[in-house]
Amino acid sequence: MLAVMGQTMTGQTLSEKIFSRASGKEAHTGDFVMARIDRAMIHDITGPLAVKGFYEIAGQGARVWDPSRIVILFDHQVPADSLNAAQNHQMLRAFAREQGILNYDVFCGVCHQVMPEKGHVLPGQLIIGTDSHTCTYGALGAFATGVGSTDMASAFATGKLWFMVPQTLRLQVEGRLPAMVTSKDVVLRIIGDIGADGATYKACEFAGPAVSRMNVAERMTMTNMAIEMGGKAGLVEPDRATLSYLKRWLADVASILCGDQDAVVEERRWNVDHLEPQIAMPHQVDNVKPISQVPQTKVDQVFLGSCTNGRFEDLKLAAEVMGSEPLARGVRMIVIPASREEYLKALRAGLVEQFTEAGAMVESACCGPCMGGSFGLLGPGEVSLSTSNRNFVGRQGSPKAFVYLCSPAVAGASAITGQITDPRDL
Repeated sequence: MLAVMGQTMTGQTLSEKIFSRASGKEAHTGDFVMARIDRAMIHDITGPLAVKGFYEIAGQGARVWDPSRIVILFDHQVPADSLNAAQNHQMLRAFAREQGILNYDVFCGVCHQVMPEKGHVLPGQLIIGTDSHTCTYGALGAFATGVGSTDMASAFATGKLWFMVPQTLRLQVEGRLPAMVTSKDVVLRIIGDIGADGATYKACEFAGPAVSRMNVAERMTMTNMAIEMGGKAGLVEPDRATLSYLKRWLADVASILCGDQDAVVEERRWNVDHLEPQIAMPHQVDNVKPISQVPQTKVDQVFLGSCTNGRFEDLKLAAEVMGSEPLARGVRMIVIPASREEYLKALRAGLVEQFTEAGAMVESACCGPCMGGSFGLLGPGEVSLSTSNRNFVGRQGSPKAFVYLCSPAVAGASAITGQITDPRDL
């Protein structure tokens, strides 16, 4: 790993160009700008507070600035698992009808998967969401960041928000990933090296030959976790893989932005030629160890899914590792595709049948155990191995439980051995 500070130059980074377009003036790192929002997203947990705040700001009967630019999704507590959740759903459905806002309330999947796959994220856009993992959308070359419900209420009313243009931290990933080592292992290693606050309010730009070879699903895993090192956003500059993913939605190739070669950036480098699977140990995401240094650890539950690793590619990798083996005795496994579209891919490929025959529970697309909601909660002393993005105390149930974070390959291997297992050993 090599740390290099960029020298002063005159070009603009991708983030600076996005804020220049959104604010209508040339913007550079450290500038404060009032920027126009291209897309705003709320979900069933944070959305009700944003709606209440909007009416407090604009008054009862007010109209949002542009209903075509707002998206509502239900994913955290679906189907409703409490009376309070059901009432929140009712409130948001009524708000969507009143304002003419698109509402994915029929359980289409996790917001951070549904937004890109339904064409609500395009390169060069400025996107906000009332969820910290909104930074996922940067995999497509957008500047996407999480905001609080009060900020969202203001955006609903005006279509604009104040931002300080962040410094760009370029995370240069070189080399080739070994077999059974994934983009999840890359981002865990980066977070482990940088620390939970090492990229605070920076635009984390993933680049380099290893990133160029990744598909969009793999890139989304990394940008999703930019917030876990304190980042304001995570980005990958658009390229052929981006255009291929967006071919259903993007007609104007000329609109794609990329940073200038002489832009001012801070740069850090990693070579992944010899990277091994990585594990985030309890109870911090930056408490990362190579799997060879992880003590023998029995697992009670394996969670394969979430906005980090719930895409078809992730499920397929775990299934390939598991083969026809059943779950280890005493292990329960919960598999949740990130969206209905990803679920159908898994269903048609026979993965749902394979997981079910192994003894796993395959659930409808939602957030599931990731935030300790709906189902799959851990009891005191239990150990969860999870492909999600956070392992804080109490994150998936009891504050006396333990959550380890891993890749889909490690999840699949561990599910059939009953302990944290290097998939390369199978």
